[in-house]
Amino acid sequence: MSESTSPSVLSYLRQYRFQRKPTPGSSGTITVIRPSGSQSQIRMPAPTTSNGPIVYKRIRIPDSDSDDAGSPAKRPVIVELTTAIKERRFRNMVEMFPDISPLFVKNTLVKHGWNEEKTRDELLKHDPESDDKPATSSFFGSRPGFSGVSRVNGTTIIRVTNSQGQTAIVRKKVMPKVGGVRRGSSGSEDDDYGVRKGKDDKVYDSDDSDNEITDDLIGDKRNVFEFLNTSSFNELSLLSGCSQKKAEAIIAQRPFRGWLDMVQKFNDNKMLSTDLLNSTQELLCTRNNIQRLMKKCVGLAQQLEAAVAAGAGRLTQPGILDSSLTLAPYQLVGLNWLAVLHKQGVSGILADEMGLGKTVQVISFLAHLKETGQAKGTHLIVVPASTLDNWSTELARWVPSFRVSKYYGPPEERRLLRIEYAKRLDQYDVVLTTYTMVSSCPEERKMFRITPMHYVIYDEAHMLKNMATQRYDNLLKIKSKHRLLLTGTPLQNNLIELMSLLCFVMPHMFSGKTDDLKNLFQKNSKAKATKKATEKKEDDVPPFEQSQITQAKRIMKPFVLRRLKADVLQDLPKKTNHMVPCAMSDRQQKLYKELIAAFSSSKDGMVHATTEQSGMSMMMDMRKLANHPLLLRYHYLDTQVRQIAARLARDPGYKEKNEQYAYEDLLCLSDFQIHLLTLQYPCIKSFSVPSSLIEDSGKFKKLDEMLPKLKEEGHRVLIFSQFTMMLDILEPYLQLRRYRYIRLDGSTAVNDRQELIDQYNSEDIFVFLLSTKAGGLGINLTAADTVIIHDIDFNPYNDKQAEDRCHRMGQTRPVNIYRLLSAGTIEEGIYQVAQEKLTLEKHVTGVDENEPTEQKNVVRLLSAALGITSPTK
Repeated sequence: MSESTSPSVLSYLRQYRFQRKPTPGSSGTITVIRPSGSQSQIRMPAPTTSNGPIVYKRIRIPDSDSDDAGSPAKRPVIVELTTAIKERRFRNMVEMFPDISPLFVKNTLVKHGWNEEKTRDELLKHDPESDDKPATSSFFGSRPGFSGVSRVNGTTIIRVTNSQGQTAIVRKKVMPKVGGVRRGSSGSEDDDYGVRKGKDDKVYDSDDSDNEITDDLIGDKRNVFEFLNTSSFNELSLLSGCSQKKAEAIIAQRPFRGWLDMVQKFNDNKMLSTDLLNSTQELLCTRNNIQRLMKKCVGLAQQLEAAVAAGAGRLTQPGILDSSLTLAPYQLVGLNWLAVLHKQGVSGILADEMGLGKTVQVISFLAHLKETGQAKGTHLIVVPASTLDNWSTELARWVPSFRVSKYYGPPEERRLLRIEYAKRLDQYDVVLTTYTMVSSCPEERKMFRITPMHYVIYDEAHMLKNMATQRYDNLLKIKSKHRLLLTGTPLQNNLIELMSLLCFVMPHMFSGKTDDLKNLFQKNSKAKATKKATEKKEDDVPPFEQSQITQAKRIMKPFVLRRLKADVLQDLPKKTNHMVPCAMSDRQQKLYKELIAAFSSSKDGMVHATTEQSGMSMMMDMRKLANHPLLLRYHYLDTQVRQIAARLARDPGYKEKNEQYAYEDLLCLSDFQIHLLTLQYPCIKSFSVPSSLIEDSGKFKKLDEMLPKLKEEGHRVLIFSQFTMMLDILEPYLQLRRYRYIRLDGSTAVNDRQELIDQYNSEDIFVFLLSTKAGGLGINLTAADTVIIHDIDFNPYNDKQAEDRCHRMGQTRPVNIYRLLSAGTIEEGIYQVAQEKLTLEKHVTGVDENEPTEQKNVVRLLSAALGITSPTK
């Protein structure tokens, strides 16, 4: 019998499924290749598809006299990658490492057999600037060949020589193989780092026969067995697909005597499934990956500490700063921290509490780079529109020699700026723009994607808290050597948002770990469900959450500098918070009870969403009514709306001429919106809302108590609201009370905002009305000393941003913050949720009570080096 039809070959062919009829373009032939070694290979074309080229599979065949000839299924299958897959992996690596030469990336992929994980690990250690060295590019520009292989202490040393005779040495650690264990299950912490388990890697496969399931506990099987045998209820609840009842069932089945016993119990119990075995493997894989990531972060923190201890970080104020201005001591520490990170090639997050002058610290750092010749290119600063003018003013004030270009304005002006940047970008030290401008059109996205910047600085970086958004992706593609994020609120709602910032600022280190970070730091309601019964104090943290917090601290330590005003500004006046309950007016109370009754189910008395209204819209209606009845429609009855529509349809100035359509449009408006129409069109002026209804609000009655006293005592007030329509109602209220005021919200033109701020700071204006988000970012209103939060936010950091507009550097008087809460309404629940988020932030960013006092971190060492404090404080 010929070699090509030997029984050994035929037995392998039966293991390989292929179409009986050759497809067009396929020869349908099978080639048996006999290399000089002891094994044969079958090479056969797989069916050609319309989506891509043929994929060839090589199946190794033992010699006919091999002892293992009878068990061909155990032999490995080598898959030859298609060109499309290689190109995709190459593009992934180039996007991940934009600063490294594409040629070097490609050669590194080839060296590692196109394995992305191994390639990424090597590129992380690579210095991008070495790509410019002729020797390196010359070496990798030629096709290498192997000139020798040796092994020393478990490490294979491969000498590679190119056509010019240049030699490189590649050292590769050889991992011991464990027979009979599936790939990825050796238990070594270096195996399959960050690689998800495929079908053949799972600890349990339902297709396995009973004969293949054994009690052998090796690698992942041992870890899964120990976890399911010993884990707590909370830990079991974290498993994908494991409900509380399933977790209880697992505990009830314990102890498991072995793997076979555990599989049998999972199969016999109707509550359980063997899928939980693989879910456990996935969870443990996630934990292991995060553990390795934490080790890297801890090592990086130690590296930074060693650099400071060796003498780094002893900078004084840069000489090119305006000599009449002086950095505060803690700002000098921030400057040195940024300089140390820069020397170590690490990007970071400056997360000082709002009002500590993050803007000034960054400007002084950029000045330091220019003064020392380290600024290799133009810097880009991306800010919210509301702070654009403030940044421009501060740059000109602190470093007059800086050449700053403001990329903002009409489309034609921006087009001319793009042309100028393409020719002479290097004539500017800083380009200042907004989040909207960097991605408002394809031309702008492309410009910032291909134009190399030295530093890209993102102000108010909590806008990057969601890594699933298009904005996050667009900003991540801006080309830069270094990134620096500024935020006074690094942790707003949960730990995932903090991880989003870290993944953005250090994508090389966190690449490929985003799913693991999400899984680990996801707020798990199942794990928290048992918390309430055992919780005794408000600040108690269950072990599961404490573990998350501890890990978050270790990961963020090298990258984040967070200081509070209470710690560094001893002279800052005191800030006092007041929670002010407000009883609703009689009419408001009656309407609120009727609204709840309308939303409640007649069966159980609970509020349920309906086909007409979602739960979100119900909640919004309750919030509006808790603030002011005019935010909904109760005053204007349908008959009145019909009369108004008829008059408007006949009015020459009104756009809608069809009376029915006008009526339907008006039905969607609130009372106050219809009232504004009566002020705009004389034909319906008689339908205006009386002043008594504008004043009819529990919170307005509370303001009637507070504002006269505050004015009499010489205080100046900022009133914040999330709803611009609420600001619309506050304006006639203040007019009725004859208080002088000005207003700023999201609709205020960017060019007018700084003028309004300057006007309030320089003139005797009693009240400044602001929307919480537009007026709560980066602006300085230290002329005021009283903040009234008219309606609170689910996110307490939006309110904190607002209150710190006046409690910041430059404030000379004590500051009082008043939060108005309508008693007995949904606002009380919102307030409770907000306090829980603040508690989480306190645990994550606060000092660990168990941390040894002798432990020295980077900030302590920097402070000591600058003579500000001792290393042990």
